[in-house]
Amino acid sequence: MFKFITSKPLWANILFAIGLIVVALFIFLVSLNWITKHGDTLVIPAVTGKTYDEAKKILEDKGFDVAIQDSVYNDTAAALSVLRQFPDADEFVKENRTVYLTINRAVPPNIEMPNLEGLSLRSAEIALKQYHLKLGDTTFKPDFAKNSVLEQHYNGQRIKAGTKLPQGSSISLVLGSGLGTDEFAVPDLFGMTYSEARVLLESIGLTPGMPVLDPAVRDTGNAYIYRQIPERIGPDRQINRIRQGQVIDLWLGTTKPERPAADSSATQGGPTEERNY
Repeated sequence: MFKFITSKPLWANILFAIGLIVVALFIFLVSLNWITKHGDTLVIPAVTGKTYDEAKKILEDKGFDVAIQDSVYNDTAAALSVLRQFPDADEFVKENRTVYLTINRAVPPNIEMPNLEGLSLRSAEIALKQYHLKLGDTTFKPDFAKNSVLEQHYNGQRIKAGTKLPQGSSISLVLGSGLGTDEFAVPDLFGMTYSEARVLLESIGLTPGMPVLDPAVRDTGNAYIYRQIPERIGPDRQINRIRQGQVIDLWLGTTKPERPAADSSATQGGPTEERNY
């Protein structure tokens, strides 16, 4: 073979080498379509909304590989159903292409309850959406802060901010309805425990303000009220008036106070007394 090459002029050998290269290149280009299956494409079927097992079988029967790309939670979709697929349905791809699926989680993840109390209803709705929670029932009670969130409830119980609960849960809100139109006598809370006063105030549509505690108070609920604003009896010895939704500020101590003799008219029912609160 070497003799055949050396017996030829250099130019002939060069032409022969060029010819070999051209033939090899031609063969490669012709076989490239067969190697890469050029023009041999498949259409990706739509599998969103189907269960993962159904989607996997459909795709594998069509000649595709399947992989789970992610799992998220959507409370409006069935558990373990396909939420998204990539590539999208009806795209043309090569056989054996991997289709990536996003699956709906079977169990919702736990999140922390945000603090909605004190927010307006509109702000609370935005916060609920950001935390992937739903707005449940809304109820109203008299309070000067109209349409402000007074309490947040989950499953019928008041829930504190930071409490863990499932994503997608419904949160019910208690909103302020504004001040009432009818006036009535300021209740006399002197000597009551804070717990007793709260029950009374909530039953007549009044709101206890932030209590002012003596340094020795450790148990707020069992502490005694020794001062309130507004007071029941004003400086003119007339009974003060109040409307539903207003706030009464309370001062608390550890011992039950004794009412001064000069204030006995506040409990004995004189010409200025009203007991119908």
